[in-house]
Amino acid sequence: MLRLQSALGIFALLLIAFTLAENRRAVSLRQAAIGLIATFVTAAVLLKVPVVARAFGAINDAVGAISAASRAGSSFVFGYVGGGPLPFDLKVPGADFILAFQALPIVLVMSVLTTLLFYWRVLPPVVRGMAWLLERTLGVGGAVGLSTAANIFLGMVEAPLFVRPYLAQMTRSELFLVMTGGMAGIAGTVLVLYATLLAPLIPDAAAHFVIASVLGAPAAILVSLIMVPETSDKRTGGALEDPEMDVSGPMDAIVKGTSAGIELLINIVAMLLVLVALVYLVNAILGLLPNIGGAAISLQRLLGLVMAPVCWLMGLPWDQAVTAGSLMGTKTVLNELIAYVDFSKLPPDTLDPRSRLIMLYAMCGFANFASLGIMIGGLGVMAPERREEINALGLKSIVSGTLTTCLMGAVVGVLS
Repeated sequence: MLRLQSALGIFALLLIAFTLAENRRAVSLRQAAIGLIATFVTAAVLLKVPVVARAFGAINDAVGAISAASRAGSSFVFGYVGGGPLPFDLKVPGADFILAFQALPIVLVMSVLTTLLFYWRVLPPVVRGMAWLLERTLGVGGAVGLSTAANIFLGMVEAPLFVRPYLAQMTRSELFLVMTGGMAGIAGTVLVLYATLLAPLIPDAAAHFVIASVLGAPAAILVSLIMVPETSDKRTGGALEDPEMDVSGPMDAIVKGTSAGIELLINIVAMLLVLVALVYLVNAILGLLPNIGGAAISLQRLLGLVMAPVCWLMGLPWDQAVTAGSLMGTKTVLNELIAYVDFSKLPPDTLDPRSRLIMLYAMCGFANFASLGIMIGGLGVMAPERREEINALGLKSIVSGTLTTCLMGAVVGVLS
């Protein structure tokens, strides 16, 4: 019965995406069907064939090497604040994770690496290869395909760095797909942290986080192309000329990549700080209203009530959906780290094993207001001529990212 409930949820979530579509007549039913089939097949293979999941774990090791390199630099500069050994015992799991000094510095490393890869002409052929594959399956261009694929293990800002020279040329639909891909996944930099938090609750939590990251790629394409369908015949990364890089040599690439990364990092930190502060102010204002149910009104509680039916559609029993909806509200208003910490603190009998697994996938994405600040700040620097359009698509990308991860949860509900 619960599997049928999850199946109903898949179509309900896609119907919500269609209702919110900018141009319903432009939505390709063929493309949507292929995207849904691709999502199901990907989930079935990854969930039912363990050797495949282990193979993707090896890929994650490569990304972990980049993260470790960044951590080595940040810990050298900032000490234990940047990820170095702690001079004290840690009492609260995850309390030593400081976003600005541990996760965000990887933007600098990725900026340099991508500048070097473009200078050496490594990435442009990859983009053209992605164009050939994805144009013949899901009908998207190689640039957005590469960015979406990079989101499997990288964050919403690091992944678009791979296609930074193409961002200005993308169509509105392609730009939205880049944003949705970022909102619908998590970075390898935090995957291990989240897996550690949920390991006592969910067996093989790390493998499930890797699977969720992979599953997010076809699911994000499916939801994105429904909400902002392509109305142009152009596919960025296919017939485009390779972008010219104003770089004279490898050392010049390192210097210019670092300079671009610093500007990006400052914008990300500033936007993140401001948006979290604004959410706090809104909650303070809502807190002036009379309490309901013995607790103050907040954005998290309001979104929790809204998300409870969505959690039911994913396949959770109603008596568990309200608690799950509250977790989704926390994840949307604050971030998924806080939501996973709250998840790990739930009494053992609050959610059954199947519901826990569904919620792991449903919360496995950066779709929240704080991440919106990161995305606007990051993409706005990478493509300043598209800043107004990026701002306009911002809130919609939170919705699309949330629908994508909920769709993943529903698919897992059907298969488990």
